Amino acid sequence: MYHAIVFLPLVGFLIAGLFGRILGPRPSEIITTAFLFIAAALSWIAFFDVGFGSGATRIQVAQWMSVGDFVADWAFRIDTLTVVMLIVVNTVSALVHLYSIGYMSEDPHRSRFFAYLSLFTFAMLALVTADNLLQMFFGWEGVGLASYLLIGFWYQKESANAAAIKAFVVNRVGDFGFLLGIFTLFVLFDSVAFEQIFPRVAEFADQRFVFLGYEWHALTIAALLLFMGAMGKSAQFLLHTWLPDAMEGPTPVSALIHAATMVTAGVFMVARMSPVFEYAPTALTVVTVIGAITAFFAATVGLVQNDIKRVIAYSTCSQLGYMFVALGVGAYGVGVFHLFTHAFFKALLFLGAGSVIHAMHHEQDMRNMGALRKYIPFTTAMMAIGTLALTGFPFTAGYYSKDAVIEAAYAAHNSAGTFAFVATVVAAFMTSFYSWRLFFMTFEGKSHWSEAHHNGSTHEGVEHDDHSHDVEPASHAQHDHGHHAEHKPHESPLVMLLPLAVLALGALIAGLLFHGAFIGEGAADFWKGAIYTRPDNHILEEMHHLPGWVPLLPTAMMILGFLLAVYMYIIDAKKPAQLAADNPVLYRFLLNKWYFDELYDAIFVRPAIGLGRFLWRMGDGRIIDGLGPDGVSARVLDVTRGVVRVQTGYLYHYAFAMLIGVAAFITFYLFRGAH
Repeated sequence: MYHAIVFLPLVGFLIAGLFGRILGPRPSEIITTAFLFIAAALSWIAFFDVGFGSGATRIQVAQWMSVGDFVADWAFRIDTLTVVMLIVVNTVSALVHLYSIGYMSEDPHRSRFFAYLSLFTFAMLALVTADNLLQMFFGWEGVGLASYLLIGFWYQKESANAAAIKAFVVNRVGDFGFLLGIFTLFVLFDSVAFEQIFPRVAEFADQRFVFLGYEWHALTIAALLLFMGAMGKSAQFLLHTWLPDAMEGPTPVSALIHAATMVTAGVFMVARMSPVFEYAPTALTVVTVIGAITAFFAATVGLVQNDIKRVIAYSTCSQLGYMFVALGVGAYGVGVFHLFTHAFFKALLFLGAGSVIHAMHHEQDMRNMGALRKYIPFTTAMMAIGTLALTGFPFTAGYYSKDAVIEAAYAAHNSAGTFAFVATVVAAFMTSFYSWRLFFMTFEGKSHWSEAHHNGSTHEGVEHDDHSHDVEPASHAQHDHGHHAEHKPHESPLVMLLPLAVLALGALIAGLLFHGAFIGEGAADFWKGAIYTRPDNHILEEMHHLPGWVPLLPTAMMILGFLLAVYMYIIDAKKPAQLAADNPVLYRFLLNKWYFDELYDAIFVRPAIGLGRFLWRMGDGRIIDGLGPDGVSARVLDVTRGVVRVQTGYLYHYAFAMLIGVAAFITFYLFRGAH
């Protein structure tokens, strides 16, 4: 069964990728989608078999590497953490495949697109089923490659190519740290296999090594390096800049990458390596603080974005911060639970946004929308459900998992936890505000789509976001006329709406059904050791003994954010523009994402380009080529030019040259004879 779960997407990739042109787009779509639905169904069977049964196992696939004493097998580590990720990855991916049949129906390269989707899914499955760090790194890099291909799928767009390269390069920074973390653990444990590392971690709790003249705690260094990899893949603060630009890919890609798969790889990795992190408290503090900063930072930027996909992208970034806060305070089950529920409502929001973009003839700027509720009522209802779940409306999926993260931060009873508690509470307020802002600007109020506001003016009045009109290529639009008055918004086809309905069901009931197993009284029986906590880690128990106001606070923030959005976008719709005009510096600061792109451009990109240009012109051009091939060839030409001048055709010139040669020969002979 597990071979089928992991390798069916690979088979789909090979069929669509190698034979897509022969088969045609429709068979490629059907084959890859069918394989994913089979894998998803098997994943749910595995979930109940392992999580609520005794089906945990290790499955040997092949011997992968054997060099001296070093052996790395290709094997599946099947435990509760694995099967949770299997259902998340395969369920969302199957629904994205189905949705893409409708969304990409006019694209001439559908076979390639579906091949990339399946390749991405296979790489993610290889990652989450990994039995050792080397196999995990293979899946880690495979996901990075597939995301590069998907983000840059519309390679005719310069912005898509730039976004794909940016995602690839920024992730390489994190991956370098991840690789160093793997090396560090190998040096310590002489193995990369989890079954060799995890049981022995306690032995190395006080292990230190000297580096650069200083003594370092070995497990802390290893954990921080591993977390550096997670920061890149999961778009945490400082390595987050690639995530919003990844919106250049088709909307189904956004849902797949940002909802349940690539960006959650870092969260999964930290949870998988919980035995290491549990013995590295300093690293856990760093995880908590970075997660809290990310949750707050991304929420502030989401307040003013105008591109519907970018708002949801920053929401994803913020929610990933929540997950790392939970991991950092030792509540690994809470972090994975939020990963699980987040997959449903965030995929729902992204695919719902795609349905809106489809209805608006590929317009993505919310300032050119409004009053869409009566034209696309089903999409409106689905987006409302996704928004309720994201903001933590009582008894939706987000209510159980996001509120649990905030409670865990409070229950940590340390300075990092207190900082994270304040940051996540404030972020919860902002999340509610910008989520309902998106909903009201898109579905309520006056219609702006018939006015075609392409003059650069904004609803919030100061300047226009340079990404506001990153619409998808006209060749992929069902109507490439733009959004004109004669083209009224229309509901998406059934093949696109069905995945929304399934995800909406998950967004409503996933938290209610599974919170007891993930973080409740049945957590120990559910996880069965897949997540390790030290005996002195009582965070889940302490979450049940909090002051009464703590569990109520996130709901209060949700209500306040909703009321503020109602006031600013329904009651007094001129207020946002007025606030933006009154606070232009703050508005530009948030609109330009705290100027991180500009900062990195000044610190890293321009100096790198300048250095490259200098080395190219001076080093390569003048020195290497100038003294090497170009210099030698130039001197040969100079010599031949001189020789050519001697060849005049006059007999007395040749006789004179011969006399000079004889004189030179005699002179040489006389001097040599003298010695």
